[in-house]
Amino acid sequence: MIVLLPPSETKSVGGDGPPLRVEALSSPELGPLRDVLVDELVELAGDHSACRRALGISASQHAEIERNAALRSAATLPAIYRYTGVLYDALDIGSLRGAAAARTRARLAVGSALFGLLRADDLVPAYRLSATSKLPGQPTLAARWRPALEPVLAQIASGDLVVDLRSGSYAALGRVPGAIKVDVLAEHSDGRRTVVSHFNKAHKGRLARALASTRSEPDDAAQVAAVARRAGMVVERRGDELTVVVPS
Repeated sequence: MIVLLPPSETKSVGGDGPPLRVEALSSPELGPLRDVLVDELVELAGDHSACRRALGISASQHAEIERNAALRSAATLPAIYRYTGVLYDALDIGSLRGAAAARTRARLAVGSALFGLLRADDLVPAYRLSATSKLPGQPTLAARWRPALEPVLAQIASGDLVVDLRSGSYAALGRVPGAIKVDVLAEHSDGRRTVVSHFNKAHKGRLARALASTRSEPDDAAQVAAVARRAGMVVERRGDELTVVVPS
């Protein structure tokens, strides 16, 4: 089983790994586009105004431009520690030990606007690029990634069950055939259900932790739901789609 996570806008700074080696990342088929995008971001960082427009950042976020300028020389961290925020706080991979930690690192993958797909131990620098960013003079990132990324995701899905926890914009970078999709809904006292926004990420982080660390090997949506329920989550299933239901 592979649990496919969204990335985060916020990232840990620094690191103790060597500078980026694109050729050493998993899914080497994605290397050519990764290299092109890294070079484009480094070049774009030389024009601060154009960079802010393309990345949707403000003048106060100049550090994001500096990180992109240093993509080829900056220190790296394993991807699973590079991304931060609500989902990754709930995942809390640093608290896992032994076999549970090893299973988690083997099962987790992250969708990325810059790298396409990363495994937990891939060494990457801090960067700024969102799925909705549009680099000057280029097609959308979804249009650029789909031809390269979808065959890789299809190959993964042919051998492993994939639980896709990515948000819509990142899922658009490359669809996964047969993946299990997960929604999070809040249930109100009158029975109404509404989409959970901010805390959606926290619940998906809890689910990712339960799935990635379990000793079982789920091979369908029913078994994925069973793992989530054992972790104390309320889950409903309709075919290959799961709904996590939380109190409002």
